[in-house]
Amino acid sequence: MSNQQPEVTSTAEDLAKSNGFVKFLNIVEKLGNLLPHPITLFALFCLAVIGISGIAGFFELTVVDPRPEGSPGRSADGLIHVVSLMNGEGLRLIVSNLVTNFTGFTPLGTVLVALLGVGIAERSGMLSAAMRLLVMGASKRLVTLTIVFAGIVSNTASELGYVVLIPMAAMIFHSLGRHPLAGLAAAFAGVSGGYSANLLLGTVDPLLSGITEAAAQMIDPEYIVGPEVNWYFMFMSTFLVTIMGAFVTEKIVEPKLGKYDISEAADDLDAQSMEIVTDREKYGLKMAGFTVLVLSGLLALTIIPEWGALRNQDTGLVAGSPFLRGIVAFIFIGFAIPGLVYGKVVGTMKKDTDVIGAMSHSMSTMGMYIVLVFFASQFVAFFKWTNLGAILAVAGADALSSIGLTGPLVFVFFIMLCGFINLMLGSASAQWAVTAPIFVPMLMLVGYAPEAIQAAYRIGDSVTNLITPMMSYFGLILAVAARYKKDLGIGTLIATMLPYSIVFFIGWTTFFFIWVFALGLPVGPGAATYYTP
Repeated sequence: MSNQQPEVTSTAEDLAKSNGFVKFLNIVEKLGNLLPHPITLFALFCLAVIGISGIAGFFELTVVDPRPEGSPGRSADGLIHVVSLMNGEGLRLIVSNLVTNFTGFTPLGTVLVALLGVGIAERSGMLSAAMRLLVMGASKRLVTLTIVFAGIVSNTASELGYVVLIPMAAMIFHSLGRHPLAGLAAAFAGVSGGYSANLLLGTVDPLLSGITEAAAQMIDPEYIVGPEVNWYFMFMSTFLVTIMGAFVTEKIVEPKLGKYDISEAADDLDAQSMEIVTDREKYGLKMAGFTVLVLSGLLALTIIPEWGALRNQDTGLVAGSPFLRGIVAFIFIGFAIPGLVYGKVVGTMKKDTDVIGAMSHSMSTMGMYIVLVFFASQFVAFFKWTNLGAILAVAGADALSSIGLTGPLVFVFFIMLCGFINLMLGSASAQWAVTAPIFVPMLMLVGYAPEAIQAAYRIGDSVTNLITPMMSYFGLILAVAARYKKDLGIGTLIATMLPYSIVFFIGWTTFFFIWVFALGLPVGPGAATYYTP
């Protein structure tokens, strides 16, 4: 009798081998691996902009400026001229502004300030305890919904969802007699597929809005894009993505995975355990919650009354108020103070050095981001100085007008394009820093506001996170999944997550059209849908 075990081939494996789209994604993975590191990519983009501006300047490339006469930045002859950086004047411009390009890059300061507060909440253990309590306290009927929802809201705390929730979700499904890879997929769908959705403003909001603002100012130098401009739409998207994620998990992914065979697991599977939320942690969460209520009440006193200190002192309105302009400060306070209270209660924040250490740790994790921002900020500045972004935007807008693609349907192609680019350039900030200077001005010129454009971008950037090996945590997810299925490969994981990407793209894009164009609702406080010069 042969000792060879019968081969167990899951439906997901069959799909990974036979699905043409998955094979295409594997090709994308190989091509993506040929790309340089995003930091190197931005350095090369900077050199490319300098070179292209020199060539275009030599040929005196121009386009007609579509802005009304008398608009800020409009030249006297009504043309947009390429400005060459391949000359003495260009060299002086680069050298004298290299530092200020970096220090003045809006996303840099806003993200770092927000992360100082998030770092306290995370290192104190508050966010981890809240997530564990939410997921492990859910009823068996609602466990899938709860896991997807927890994954979405975990994005406020950066990598916490990837590091804590995804492995925990697999364990919970396993303990309930369900397929652990289905639990992993549900959490992954929430954390990564629902990356842009959230109930609260997080670090991604100021990061993207700063890039959008810089791009919008190529057309309108006075245009301001605050971190809150997508909050309404992303708040409601949280519930939409939760429902879609749970539906795909229970109706598509889990049935295809079938009954779990423990023989497929890695040898150390039994060593895993779930950390129960202690009574002290629960009391700490209650006190942190009470602190949030007190802070919310105090903040309301500065906004709701007509005499509120944080209302616009000129108009008396919330629009254009210090509250909206300073929303990053409230993200910092909203995480830092409850996190400190929690840490005091449970004993993780005993001294001031503990708080300082938490903030320092959050900054130490941003080294790669800071280096990326240095080169990205130069690229954005060079693109703006040379007018290449404005020229490409005008040419693109003219092309869209010539083929009649200026209606809302243009957003379908825009979301698809963003999702495709995301397959090869997984960082949200890196991708938006490259694409925003082209597409924000282009779509502004055909009549759409930067706030709506950014909301559409966030859909495209999120839905393909699940199926691109270029996503920074994809390797971690693969390693966790391999504990439950020893021979699991990239194709199997992509095939498992593919239904989420398809459903999220269709459902979220449809929701965008209903929200923005059918109902005419703003995507955020004071956010416009259409742009009028």
